[in-house]
Amino acid sequence: MNIAAEVAKRLLQIKAIKLSPQTPFTWASGILSPIYCDNRIILSHPEARTFVKNAFAECAQKFPKFDKIAGVATAGIPHGALLADAMNMPFIYVRDKAKAHGRQNQIEGALNKGEKVLVIEDLISTGGSSLRAIDALVNAGAEVVGISAIFTYGFDKAKIAFENAGYQLETLSNYDILINEALKTNFIEASDVQLLKKWRQKINSKG
Repeated sequence: MNIAAEVAKRLLQIKAIKLSPQTPFTWASGILSPIYCDNRIILSHPEARTFVKNAFAECAQKFPKFDKIAGVATAGIPHGALLADAMNMPFIYVRDKAKAHGRQNQIEGALNKGEKVLVIEDLISTGGSSLRAIDALVNAGAEVVGISAIFTYGFDKAKIAFENAGYQLETLSNYDILINEALKTNFIEASDVQLLKKWRQKINSKG
């Protein structure tokens, strides 16, 4: 089985990923995009949720041995927790910033200095939020073995950022495979493929 293609197909089936080449979505960053990815929807579909969990467990074998799994708030938390449960491993999660009240934690859960951690995200766009979470873990004394995510847009900016930071990135599926599956399963027309590819080329050209 081609796991990456199967993940893409399931995301399309449950409408976790929506493709609208002619009427783009507006991201929070202001980017006009022909694709919108909301992996939170996976949680409402037990079959897809179990498949993604098992795919994460298989993908985890690509990394050096680790002691703990860390989910990135917020969308990476449930998938990280599901993976930790499947692997019977400790779980923690990382906020985008420390709380302003209580214990003012940025990292929730027990983390000891020197522990090796695998980071779980739901998707990778520019990679900025993931790398900030990694920095928080490293500053707390953890050794991050890498990061795994459900989906990546395949932006050059993210690839370069992870390479420069020296962290292994593995995703269950990606933009190119998604386009192929969307075409095969009639979610898009053949005429849309070039538009979708040109959009990413435009994003990459901006750096």
